[in-house]
Amino acid sequence: MTPQQARTAANIILGTAGLVAAYVVITTPPLRRLALRAGRYYLRAALPAYLAATTTEAWLESKRQA
Repeated sequence: MTPQQARTAANIILGTAGLVAAYVVITTPPLRRLALRAGRYYLRAALPAYLAATTTEAWLESKRQA
C-alpha cells in the first residue's frame, strides 16, 4: 500500500466515523442536549476571546503602519 493510498483509506475511515458519531448524537436526545450545551459554552467563551485577540492584533498592527 502506498502512502497516498493509506492516507486516502484513513480519510475515508475517519470521515465515516465522524458521520456515524454525528448521526448518533443527533438521534439521541441526551447527547443532542449535551452537544447544544457545549456549543453554547463555546460561543460564550471562545468566540469573544477570539474577537478580543483579533481586535488587539489589529490595533497593534495599525500602530506599526502609522
